Amino acid sequence: MASVNKVMLLGNLTRDPEIRYTPKGTAVTDLGMAINRIRTGDNGERIEEVTYVDVTLWGRSAELAGQYLSKGRSVFIEGRLQLDQWDDKATGQKRSRLRVVGENMQFIGGQGQGGGGGNAQGGNQQQSKPAQQQQQPSGDSAPPQSGGAAASSFDDDADDIPF
Repeated sequence: MASVNKVMLLGNLTRDPEIRYTPKGTAVTDLGMAINRIRTGDNGERIEEVTYVDVTLWGRSAELAGQYLSKGRSVFIEGRLQLDQWDDKATGQKRSRLRVVGENMQFIGGQGQGGGGGNAQGGNQQQSKPAQQQQQPSGDSAPPQSGGAAASSFDDDADDIPF
């Protein structure tokens, strides 16, 4: 039977990303994200729920997150779920934690809100058009766009709707 392990998250960072490097030199960073959901209760009251999710980014995505993201900034992450299991040294109990391994990241919001709409791909994906990494105009600290079709704007996709 076929399986799908795909996660899409849009939320705000709960802390500043800190980049670490493996002994082989690969960048890795862990992000904490808060994802808000607003719903209406049985009596018509507005209820806001917050879900906190741990996300791990690798490679160039980790470096870009460390360079351009900070606490409170919005980010869109596509990735997969991974279950970490270990034995707690203090209690001897088996522990587990579900986390998201980010494979694609997009900065959300303008320059003052944590990014400029750039796109970074992580995991085993390769960036397809390095020529697109051009210098931004002076004073603009947004990251360069990369990643081919995933970096196109949503307006371009509206023309492709078949109905």
